[in-house]
Amino acid sequence: MGRSKLLSDDALLDRLLAQVEKIGPASLTFSKAAQAAGLSAASLVQRFATRDAMAEAVLLHAWDKLDAATAAADAEAPVNPAGAIGLLLRLSPGETAGCDVTDGLLLLREDIRNPVLAARGAAWGACLAKAVGRRLTGSAADAERLGWQMASVWQGAIIWWAFRRNGESATMIRAALEDWCRSVGVPSARPLIAANPDTRPDQGIA
Repeated sequence: MGRSKLLSDDALLDRLLAQVEKIGPASLTFSKAAQAAGLSAASLVQRFATRDAMAEAVLLHAWDKLDAATAAADAEAPVNPAGAIGLLLRLSPGETAGCDVTDGLLLLREDIRNPVLAARGAAWGACLAKAVGRRLTGSAADAERLGWQMASVWQGAIIWWAFRRNGESATMIRAALEDWCRSVGVPSARPLIAANPDTRPDQGIA
């Protein structure tokens, strides 16, 4: 009978993911992974066989975590435009606890280049667009289109906030999403408050 694993697969992949977010998938070696995981390089070779397989397993684990977070947000958010905005804000990177919107850029590069990972990303996008779209309209035909549009605005808002850092990320991202809702005729989650220019969409992300 073989020895039981000293570290579960999920716990191991969590440790390796934290390392990959710092150095990028291309820089992950068995030696660096062993240091991050607290295991020997030989143990990691036994689990993954190759460095590329190890890196792919780590990134697939990241997609598993995002899928779970998306499903939880979808299950709990109200089915209305405010719920769509809340769902996306819940999935947005935060500003505290060491979280940085640039942490995932090296992962994103590998996600796009690797066909297996790209397929996971495309599937997640379709799932997200469906979850968002059904909160914006009762029309199945329009829901997919609006869902993809709002998800795209959300991603763009995150990127532009990362460049500008003009206020709290949640405030700026919410402002951009509410402005988009108004521009396409979806009932806005909140009325426009012109008295405070810091929260106006035209002063926010764009």
